[in-house]
Amino acid sequence: MILYIMCFFLFLVGVYGAITKRDLIKIILAIGIMGYSVNLFLVLLAYRTGALVPILKEGLNIPASMMVDPIPQALVLTSIVIELGITALMAALAIRIYQKYDTFDITKIRRLQG
Repeated sequence: MILYIMCFFLFLVGVYGAITKRDLIKIILAIGIMGYSVNLFLVLLAYRTGALVPILKEGLNIPASMMVDPIPQALVLTSIVIELGITALMAALAIRIYQKYDTFDITKIRRLQG
């Protein structure tokens, strides 16, 4: 239970960073922390103590309740790839914003619009 609470706390740290920070790079890192906490939560949901890998072999009769669920692991792998693409897109946008406004500060960027 403590791992779920720590995972939720890590998500809240990411939300806090995304809401309160003014620097675009810090906001990108906070969003990454939020994504990693969700991945950790999915892996924690699939974990079972004493479970076996879900590979079936001929002549080996293992009940399904003794196997680890592979679907959350596949979802996490997909999520990692999607998060990498999103992070790369946010970093590219931050670089273009820096090239145009010479700052990563959101409040200065809002004032410079015109």
